[in-house]
Amino acid sequence: MNKLLLSALCTIFLCMSLQAQTPPPNQPSAQPLWPNGAPGAKGNQPTDVPSYQYYPAPADKATGAAVVVCPGGGYRNLAAHEGHDIAVWLNGLGISAFVLKYRLGPNYQHPSMMHDVQRALRTVRAKAAEFKVDAARIGVMGFSAGGHLASTAATHFDAGNAQAADPIDRVSSRPDLAILCYPVITMTEGVTHAGSRKNLLGDTPDAALVTLMSNEKQVTPQTPPTFIFHTVDDAAVPIENAMLFAEALRKNKVAHETHFYEHGRHGVGLAKDDPVLSQWPLQLANWLRAHGFLTPAKVSELPAKKADRRS
Repeated sequence: MNKLLLSALCTIFLCMSLQAQTPPPNQPSAQPLWPNGAPGAKGNQPTDVPSYQYYPAPADKATGAAVVVCPGGGYRNLAAHEGHDIAVWLNGLGISAFVLKYRLGPNYQHPSMMHDVQRALRTVRAKAAEFKVDAARIGVMGFSAGGHLASTAATHFDAGNAQAADPIDRVSSRPDLAILCYPVITMTEGVTHAGSRKNLLGDTPDAALVTLMSNEKQVTPQTPPTFIFHTVDDAAVPIENAMLFAEALRKNKVAHETHFYEHGRHGVGLAKDDPVLSQWPLQLANWLRAHGFLTPAKVSELPAKKADRRS
């Protein structure tokens, strides 16, 4: 009887895992980031295939800007309301969205997740004409652990490899701006989110790796403009994470805007049911407008070299 129960439970959990990796019918289909398999892939199951869902902005609203969206989930799961809902909201502003399904722990650890978000940014930039977006206006957005991944993209980037056989690998992975929502930032014990750190770096990471992936320590003047929001009483990810990153941006004279709310649970997403927290998307929209993401522009009118800025 126990064996039968255990088998049934395993089947249920497997089905739940596969469902979590497969977009519902009313959502865009998942496109693999590497058609021939991701570097370091341990198999060919859905969990081994990082991908993106492309949400094109409506033609009558499209500004040409794009954002790669990284849902949260402690580097163990992907929160649906921080993917599809955010993409639909961005579309309402005229911004095309690419919801990233990155690899997760415990099967995968750093640098797999970083490679996935970098590849997503390169893909959108390399195929800008196909996606009808501006190669010089590609942002990254993340929530919770996805916020750590987005901050990783904003601090660990390169100009691409001009000699690469794959044309996607020849372009820059630097986002043109970053949006961090109640983000995990540091890997420092006592301040980080313990589950995210364990799933990303393992049980006993080397001190140098902890420093490397504490992204407040990796900010430079080349880090892109950043928008941050967090709540003071977040019980899952301490607000110090956002504060550390904001202070690093200030010291490096990087343009940024930070909003701290007095109250609000972790993982609120768009916070549609909260009259106070629901203001953060409006503030973000104003910030995006100030940074040119809501202004229509023809890709052909922009200098191609802007998309290949050196890190």
